[in-house]
Amino acid sequence: MRALLVRRDILLLMLARLIDMAGSNALWIALGVRVKELTGSDSAAGLTFFAFVLGTLGAPLCGALVDRSRRAPLLIALNLFSMALVLPLLLVHDRHGIWICYAVMVLYGLASGTSGSAMTALTQALIPPERLGDANGLLQTLLQGVRLIAPLLGAGVLSASGLAPLVVGDAVTFALVALLVALIRLRENGPRPSGPEAEGQGAGARLAAGFRHIVGTAALRRFTVATMIAVIAFGFSQSVLFAVVDSGLGRPPAFVGVLGATQAAGAVVAGAGAAVLMRRAGETRTVVFGLVLSAAGFLLTAVPALPAVVPGTVLMGTGLPWIIAGGTTLLQRRTPAHLMGRTDAALGVLIGLPQTVAIAVGAALVALVDYRVMLVLMAVLTSAAALYLATRTARRATGGPHPDPVTTSP
Repeated sequence: MRALLVRRDILLLMLARLIDMAGSNALWIALGVRVKELTGSDSAAGLTFFAFVLGTLGAPLCGALVDRSRRAPLLIALNLFSMALVLPLLLVHDRHGIWICYAVMVLYGLASGTSGSAMTALTQALIPPERLGDANGLLQTLLQGVRLIAPLLGAGVLSASGLAPLVVGDAVTFALVALLVALIRLRENGPRPSGPEAEGQGAGARLAAGFRHIVGTAALRRFTVATMIAVIAFGFSQSVLFAVVDSGLGRPPAFVGVLGATQAAGAVVAGAGAAVLMRRAGETRTVVFGLVLSAAGFLLTAVPALPAVVPGTVLMGTGLPWIIAGGTTLLQRRTPAHLMGRTDAALGVLIGLPQTVAIAVGAALVALVDYRVMLVLMAVLTSAAALYLATRTARRATGGPHPDPVTTSP
């Protein structure tokens, strides 16, 4: 870990990711709360997140842009665009200006999807393949810490001073990220496609190249299928935790924040160990371990007692960074540079769509079904994802003339 942080360019990249995450998370939470204050409607507040997700559906187009551009200049341009994009939120003073929030969030989602793919591709170009696991593990540790602090900071600033300081602060963070990326000394010649890409393809075929790469690469295909199953459970958890607090523990709704903090604490610790686990077990098995811990966390949280719920949420938080770090490293190691943007964007769509649907379905089911039944269902889904990934990987590694190894780590 220390060897990574002493490298100037990697340190700049890490700082850029942290500042971007801090500014965005603080604003997103506060914007939903502000819409709720202005309209009195939970649905209107929830639409701010839906608008963001709607924007991310342009990810395949964004990925194609990433693969046709030099990543650092593209990131600088995207952050300067986003800096200007959030400023119209300063005009929102009553319910008649809510449409501005939705319009900004749609474009915010589009820009975020593009910059996320560009950051993944830039990380792949900047960090040696054998150190990608270390970098992603360290990044998850830092990002989970930011996720713990930023929403609380955003809510506090909103309560004390209103939305304007958060909007200006988010604009400043975008400017800082653009500056940090500009200071990275990476000479990019631009991605050079090979094979069918070099021979020329139609626009539709080029846009679909990321999806084809996932389907055609056994390790990525298995990871994607398993994650699509698991994110349904994680989507349900957005609503189920409120029922755990209310019906299970008999605590006020604000106690959800306490459980969120225990989740984040588990995530910070897990992120610190992700790199070591990947070196010893490989990326795919790291994802499997994360899924198993999450399933155990769901089961513990179904017990209506604080001594069970707290460790349950810690396990839920512990599992997620292993899934993300393992999957990100696997993606970067199994994807050529000229496809990185489109493949990352395709993965985002394949995982994001079922998760979004699950959030909506979970909000409806929690009013109709006992939350403990839902938590057991979530544990079953996550366990099924782990079992599928573990057995398919083991079968591929032991049978067939050309096994697809669990990891490419040296």
